[in-house]
Amino acid sequence: MNVDRAMFAFAGSMILISVLLTHFVSPWWLLLTTFVGLNLLQAAFTGFCPAAIVFRKLGLQAGCAFK
Repeated sequence: MNVDRAMFAFAGSMILISVLLTHFVSPWWLLLTTFVGLNLLQAAFTGFCPAAIVFRKLGLQAGCAFK
């Protein structure tokens, strides 16, 4: 697995978890969904993603999107 795939898997998991928490706990968990979405959007334009940096430091190989 490379950094790109790990980052997209992590982002997707966070969105699904926040939707479940919104449904079962509180609508305020939609803020997490919003944060993840905004982070993905800014990463698409800037190429900067904090999660990708963490995954790289954990030893995953760079992919096409995040080098």
